[in-house]
Amino acid sequence: MACSGMRHIIAMDSNGKEDRLLAPKLGTDQPWSQTKVFEDPQILQVLVGERNAHLKIIEKQLDLRLHLRGTQITISGERPQVELADRLLDELAGLVRKGYPLYPNDVLYGIRILSENIHRRLHEIFLDKVFVTSSKRVITPKSIKQKEYIEAIRTHDIVFGIGPAGTGKTYLAMAMAVAALTADQVRRIILVRPAVEAGEKLGFLPGDLAEKVNPYLRPLYDALHDMMDFEKASRLLARGTIEVAPLAFMRGRTLNEAFVILDEAQNTTSEQMKMFLTRLGLGSKAVITGDVTQIDLPENKPSGLVEAMELLGGIRGLRFVFFSNADVVRHRLVQDIIEAYESAEVRSVRSEE
Repeated sequence: MACSGMRHIIAMDSNGKEDRLLAPKLGTDQPWSQTKVFEDPQILQVLVGERNAHLKIIEKQLDLRLHLRGTQITISGERPQVELADRLLDELAGLVRKGYPLYPNDVLYGIRILSENIHRRLHEIFLDKVFVTSSKRVITPKSIKQKEYIEAIRTHDIVFGIGPAGTGKTYLAMAMAVAALTADQVRRIILVRPAVEAGEKLGFLPGDLAEKVNPYLRPLYDALHDMMDFEKASRLLARGTIEVAPLAFMRGRTLNEAFVILDEAQNTTSEQMKMFLTRLGLGSKAVITGDVTQIDLPENKPSGLVEAMELLGGIRGLRFVFFSNADVVRHRLVQDIIEAYESAEVRSVRSEE
């Protein structure tokens, strides 16, 4: 690539291959440019994506220009972004060489991870297999914080996952629970949610108690059926190997050899949180998830999750993992929507002051 006013620099990529850098001379505002060569055309084909979709994502997210010619990719733009894209392409190519099926979202997650820490190795995160679903989809962490969360669940008996919607708190906990059950590490899974009325009176809903609380438990069923086929899930539910229940049903029980997940924990009262945490028996593990910005309790009822954050932080064997908007792994617009609402709330508070 010819660029006036530039000198060539030779560097080596992570695989020992030669890279040609085009660096601006001092006193010029020429863009930084780097050309990478990928000798394996099959690796390159997966790396760039269908119709160069992956390269277009990198261009848009990092404000760069990427040009593919033969087995070469030339990256042009501001030097920090060029270096980040260079590192990203190396890391993604390494994943593809290991058989990883690269998708557009993986490129986005890779950009996020390396933007936070350019020295992270993506294979340590993306190849950390948590569970393989019935549809053969491999569940792995997609961010540094998700990796931290998975490791915390592996090494601690009680883990709190706290942060906004879409960060994978409940989904990954469910995957870890099903994996533990499959590996005979626990005998049963118990999925729990507080049945906060959220504007609807349970007494006015049709059906018996189980039918009344079912709408509040539906998200847990959805996650469960995403992990395993409907027939298997139904058998395990019928046998009691997997139980989905409102939090009130936990009172007076001791939960041995169980993987217990308390979802939407921000809507527990102080008494409910204490009751839940003291149900844990021998050989059991508990994961508590919630978002302290989405409390639906009456104003005179303090959140049990907020209180637990204040009281339990110093207990050994217990771990808190805090997620942020940067960890959202749902549709790419979800993160922008969350940030827009949070900005509006901040403006509202300032105007009231």
